[in-house]
Amino acid sequence: MIVMKFGGTSVEDASAIRRVMQIVEGRLQQQPVVVVSALAKVTDQLHTMARASGAGNRETATALARRLQERHTQVAAALLGQPAFEEFHPVLDEIFQNLNELLRGIAAVGELTPRSADHVLAYGEILSSKIVAAAFHAHKLPVTHADSRECIVTDQQFTRATPLLEETSSRLHKIIAPMLAAGRVPVMGGFIAATKAGITTTIGRGGSDFSAAIVGAGLGAERIEIWTDVDGMMTTDPNLCPDAHRIKNISFDEAAELAYFGAKVLHPATVLPAIQKNIPVYVLNSRNPNCEGTRISARPAKSRNFLKAIAAKKRITIIDIASPRMLLAHGFLKAIFDAFDRHRIAVDVVSTSEVSVSLTVDSNESIPALAAELAALADVKYEGRKAIICLVGENLREVPGIAAHVFGELQDIKIRMISQGASEINLSFVVEEEHVPEIVQRLHRKFFSDPDPDVFA
Repeated sequence: MIVMKFGGTSVEDASAIRRVMQIVEGRLQQQPVVVVSALAKVTDQLHTMARASGAGNRETATALARRLQERHTQVAAALLGQPAFEEFHPVLDEIFQNLNELLRGIAAVGELTPRSADHVLAYGEILSSKIVAAAFHAHKLPVTHADSRECIVTDQQFTRATPLLEETSSRLHKIIAPMLAAGRVPVMGGFIAATKAGITTTIGRGGSDFSAAIVGAGLGAERIEIWTDVDGMMTTDPNLCPDAHRIKNISFDEAAELAYFGAKVLHPATVLPAIQKNIPVYVLNSRNPNCEGTRISARPAKSRNFLKAIAAKKRITIIDIASPRMLLAHGFLKAIFDAFDRHRIAVDVVSTSEVSVSLTVDSNESIPALAAELAALADVKYEGRKAIICLVGENLREVPGIAAHVFGELQDIKIRMISQGASEINLSFVVEEEHVPEIVQRLHRKFFSDPDPDVFA
């Protein structure tokens, strides 16, 4: 069996969902399980109406819900045809009646808790999976809708719940496996789950990819397909460098590094359950289904190119912490990182000396408060509008003098920080944000002027 996950842009409207039906129909012999995201932009809209309800703006929330209902009704009507739509319409009405009651309750309390937020956000995938399943049924595909909240079990960390994989695997074998054995196509929503007590949770933004990997790992899938609106993973962002090449195959480790450092095609956590079960992941384009996409596996084909890809992560802030009086002082680094933990600020790149530490973080509003706390330990400076350039490739383990190749090409560029060694397949450095397009284009020309045809398209 295989798992096929379709993202928001792949199910954004009736024509997109028709493409999904054609793709799934072509894979019926491979026993697909279909996982769908909410329709494009719907999660953001649900988040907006949840916040409005929490602030007591019931009318705003209700108006947003009404527009959302109109959109889903139009999509369903276009897909199903008159008789099937008349049968399905009460299902939509009931879902939105429940959503409106939830929003009214939040507005009455005057507070949006993480638990309530998850309950609201779950409606995106509930709606999309119900509509896709109804569309499959109307077109005579052997479909059964499955509620992800009955299949994926998590802890109670609302908005970013952690799946309980052993319990989830048991549920999947109990609920989904019999559907497959009966020749049915299970259709379920990604991103959503529930606690053992049945309380709705979500597994973080972008979590539909993670859902697909959890389902694939739990059922022992032959492969996991992530269907999106691009042809696969690229050697760099085509918006920065029009000469970017599609990567035919890439390792789990390389894909994870790229996902963390700005490549938006794949959610970083997606690869984790797949790594554990050694299940290959394919990134494919629902608008160009004949393209072979990118295959992510444990042991991809060896490349003769130094690098596999170049990623750029913008909106970075450098924090410099210097304290000569703390020379060799026990606990200095612990005190620094404890402060980052208290302010819930994640660190990307770290560089240390005897008396100073430099770190990069995603720019956010918590940095001034963090700097004020750290000022009790050391002199603190911070600068925004920086970017991390990340060069990724398994061959970095073996190529001598790679830094000379890279920085020789950038002799006229001011480099603020360099990190190599923390990961054997990643060389990262920090530059001014404004230089990112020029740097990416220059490095791409140098390292991908003669791409290996077995690895790059």
